[in-house]
Amino acid sequence: MYRLLIVTLLLGVMTGCSKPYPPLNTVNKVDLQKYLGTWYEIARYEHSFEKGCRDVTATYSLKDNGDIKVINRCTKEDGKRTEAVGVAYATDPSGSKLKVSFFRPFYGNYWVLILDKDYRYAVIGDPSREYLWILSRTPVLNKNITEKILKKLPDMGYSLEPIVWTPQGG
Repeated sequence: MYRLLIVTLLLGVMTGCSKPYPPLNTVNKVDLQKYLGTWYEIARYEHSFEKGCRDVTATYSLKDNGDIKVINRCTKEDGKRTEAVGVAYATDPSGSKLKVSFFRPFYGNYWVLILDKDYRYAVIGDPSREYLWILSRTPVLNKNITEKILKKLPDMGYSLEPIVWTPQGG
């Protein structure tokens, strides 16, 4: 009985100490037709499914049923090229909040947080702040644009410390 009480108290303390995030805003509108094509990963929060990846790209194309086909490619540390094929769909009329899956029936959030008016770069995340990607239409993103993005991230609840810069072109 005491163990249950202690566990309950510990869970309450841990939950109470977790950092509350402000609501995560997305861009007002994403024209999914303009968003289609290949994006280069400039930076990310590291996760097991991308551990050690370089030359990372994501290619989006429209399927006949209106869903989006997603092909993520990367080169692993041993030089082996890998590919993961998934599907995404918009969850709201703005097109800025999507669900994506590489292992159905499990879907994750893919929220467009920052998007260049000409669709040259984008920042993708999710409300938990556990996932973050900085994407560009080119393998290298202009330093001034990168700095502008990095200045905005803390106000969105994202720490800069976990960011891993993705080597491209090697």
